[in-house]
Amino acid sequence: MLPKTRILSGLRQWDQQAPWWLTLFLGLACVGFGAVIVSRPFTSLLMLRLLIVVLLAVSSAADLVWASRSQSRRWTAVAGSGWLSAALAVYLYPGLALGALAAVVGVALVVGGLVRVLVVLRGDGEDRVAQLLGALTVVIFGALALVWRDVTLLAIAVGFGARTLLFGCVQVVKAWQAARGGRTELKEPPSCRRRLRGRPRTAAMACSLVVALGLLAVSITLHRASPTPDAFYRPPPSVPAAPGALLRSEPFTQAVPKNARAWRILYTTTREDSVPAVASGIVLTARNPPAGLHPVIAWAHGTTGESSSCAPTLLQKPFAAGALPALDQIIANGWTLVATDYTGLGTAGPHPYLIGQGEARSVLDAVRAARHLAEVHVSHQTVVWGHSQGGHAALWTGQIQPAYAPDVPLAGVAALAPASDLIGLVANLNTVPGGSVFASYVVTAYSQTYPEVSFNRLIRPEAQAQVRGYAGRCLSEPEMLISIMSSLMSGERIFRGDPTRGTAGARLRQNTPTGYIQAPLLIAQGESDGLILPTVQRAFVQHACQTGDTIDYRTYPGRNHVGVVAPGSPLIPELLRWTQDRANGASPHNICK
Repeated sequence: MLPKTRILSGLRQWDQQAPWWLTLFLGLACVGFGAVIVSRPFTSLLMLRLLIVVLLAVSSAADLVWASRSQSRRWTAVAGSGWLSAALAVYLYPGLALGALAAVVGVALVVGGLVRVLVVLRGDGEDRVAQLLGALTVVIFGALALVWRDVTLLAIAVGFGARTLLFGCVQVVKAWQAARGGRTELKEPPSCRRRLRGRPRTAAMACSLVVALGLLAVSITLHRASPTPDAFYRPPPSVPAAPGALLRSEPFTQAVPKNARAWRILYTTTREDSVPAVASGIVLTARNPPAGLHPVIAWAHGTTGESSSCAPTLLQKPFAAGALPALDQIIANGWTLVATDYTGLGTAGPHPYLIGQGEARSVLDAVRAARHLAEVHVSHQTVVWGHSQGGHAALWTGQIQPAYAPDVPLAGVAALAPASDLIGLVANLNTVPGGSVFASYVVTAYSQTYPEVSFNRLIRPEAQAQVRGYAGRCLSEPEMLISIMSSLMSGERIFRGDPTRGTAGARLRQNTPTGYIQAPLLIAQGESDGLILPTVQRAFVQHACQTGDTIDYRTYPGRNHVGVVAPGSPLIPELLRWTQDRANGASPHNICK
């Protein structure tokens, strides 16, 4: 007898003659192992690889067992050998990145599932319906593993964990039937009893296929919903070197109130290192504004993402996405809104996420560009508003305006829940649900902007694919659901060590807005904010007072990070009055005196 035949024969004897209690033990172990994997993927890359090797080996054994009692032994043995080859590849090449690891697993799932489909369609074996459903499920999970390369942990957990759990359930049922019959070998029952016995397995496989199809439908829907920059965001062949030049404009209608009109603009600006760049934005004004020139609200939006597809001008809710407050009141007061996307959002990257000079230059140059719109009469009186990331941008706008854009004088700067202390913010992200998503934006922006900040040195190897995936999704778009699921399942620990030390820490300190702001400053903070901590904000205000800033600091009990600018917040009417006072030249309140 050939060695392969003897192996298959031995596996068949094990499958048919193993004691029921041993089959039960194997089944319960697989059920428990699969449940743990599905509910909590792995925090260790070594554990992840070991787990994948074990699961691939289990899949190989399962196919070889099937081959031992299948007429299509050759094809089924090929599938089992394929699983085994994949297990050996993962084991022998520990340097595989998670993206490559996902590819190995995905290909193994797809090939193994297709082989099973081929064998079943040839009419071989019992429970053909259950076998076909299970094979199709494996193929779909393999495709998901290939598509969701950045959420490898989730794809592997769902695919292999569910497969192991179902395999364990089958073994438990088999052991229970053997124990009830008082025998260790399962004899072939009558055809009607065989059909009854196969129904639970068929139902289980049908459920797994429904889950797989559901995940596939979700994946397709989410990918289709993701916006893509169009030709508008590509600069013309000849671009002026001076910042603030209007390159292109067109009417903009997405989510614009009926009593307003808006334009999408493309303009020149500069990056932090003064390299010329282009940025996009929105200019909005009332259809019938009151007579005279009215102040400009230079809006610096909050976090929308790090990818170029996350520009507010591309999103379904361009104003709500960045948490702009009081849009209706801005229009009613006749103010002109100039809202930058920042460089790298819509236009070519990198996006200066929490990089002060890059953000602030986009804000100031958007105001300059808006002055060239023939349809709008823009006042030279500007008040800057910004929330969260935009609050950070607003503070930096106040800092650099006198030197960078003296032609854009500021009547005031309103920083709402601003990221005023980057060391404190990044240190707090490990305690915030979904904090790893914001951390991915920071790490991606800093590693792309500063050569000495290394992405691979900052992020744990097992988290790198996930972090790149997070950074590629927009905060307010449906695809963010994938990042949230992955973040909750895999935990929040993504850093190798302390990101506030070393070269990254030095750059975070460099981009913390500690400089003098000449314009009157309003700082608004929700006392229930878990992202920007009130204690951190108070420390910033105390330091700003020592710097000589003129500060009106207001706090709001019961308001969290977004709630402080949400409709109904007591901040809204106060912000509007404070802005009107700045336009009227009233003396600002100063808590530093």
